[in-house]
Amino acid sequence: MSATRRVRVGVLGAGAWALAAHLPGFLRDERCEVVAIADPRRELAEAAARQFGIPHVYDAHEALIERPDLDLVDVCTPSATHFALSWAALEAGKHVLCEKPVAFDFRETRRAAQFARSKGLKTKLGFTFRYAPAMRYFRKLVADGYVGTPFIFNGYEQNSQWLDPMNPLRQVDPNADPNILHVSSLEGYGAPVIDISHLVVGADLAQVVGTMRNFIPDRMVRATGKMQRMNIDDGDIYLGEFANGALCSIQTSYVTVGNYPGIEARLYGSEGAIICRLVEEHGICERIWLADKDHVEFTRAEVPAEFYPPGGSASEHWRTLFYANLVSSFIGEILADDDTNEGNFDDGAWVQETINAVERSFRERRWISLPLA
Repeated sequence: MSATRRVRVGVLGAGAWALAAHLPGFLRDERCEVVAIADPRRELAEAAARQFGIPHVYDAHEALIERPDLDLVDVCTPSATHFALSWAALEAGKHVLCEKPVAFDFRETRRAAQFARSKGLKTKLGFTFRYAPAMRYFRKLVADGYVGTPFIFNGYEQNSQWLDPMNPLRQVDPNADPNILHVSSLEGYGAPVIDISHLVVGADLAQVVGTMRNFIPDRMVRATGKMQRMNIDDGDIYLGEFANGALCSIQTSYVTVGNYPGIEARLYGSEGAIICRLVEEHGICERIWLADKDHVEFTRAEVPAEFYPPGGSASEHWRTLFYANLVSSFIGEILADDDTNEGNFDDGAWVQETINAVERSFRERRWISLPLA
């Protein structure tokens, strides 16, 4: 694609996350323009179009996907719709940005990744936190050898977003069997940390063992205004062994006291260690600390300006700051005349395979080897 032409974007979904992160991210990058938005609730699409100056509005996703002038389709819809809409957009010859997960089964995500490659298209998952300026700096330090050989990764995404049972969850399956514990926090909150672990350890997992719990059994349902039994994983922990010998522990929960989003990543190696906190605290959305084997007390480091989008700073809201980097990354990849494409559907399949393996470990009460058969 010519680098002189702006990437033309169509957005599927006009909900809160599209308005808070996706659309501001596209608006911030002069190399692209959002020309259409679709939502079955047409009034939401029309309101978003007015707010962000989008010229074309649809109430059918298919009508937007069929537009011949679009280069990129952004899938920001409920999770259960992601795979079908992403596939349709790829089939129509569009690059695809999709919120996580593409599918709940890693094999479907991998199939979509292979399909995109067969058509020469690029994909990206909404792994927002790998694009945080502090995490970009973290990755550069690892690549430059700051930690040496990775030994241990600890990852957390913990906050009290749904500690109050009267605060209704966004997406609820009304037909879920209450006698079976269903994956929730591991999927919605674990995915970004699992992605970061893969990114900084630089190897595939060999095996995992994990467990999940339902700490708050009854919750308010937004659609009915009534309390309902929800047997969902609202807290989980797993251990992993990487193929390169490194170890990891990852835990997630949305009922543990702490501010949103609550991500912390720690990497310890033969030469040094890095701690990165991606949490809104006291007006700052990210922090990073460093230590090495000769200076074992952790010292806070400043994230160099090169890792921030234009006008960005750690005092900006994390949603707009991190997503600006994600959009910039994908637009640059689409315009580039090469195969560069990070955080794509292949990475999404790796993360989903890990989630599927941890769930299997919980149900079968044993270590699970990867890759899954």
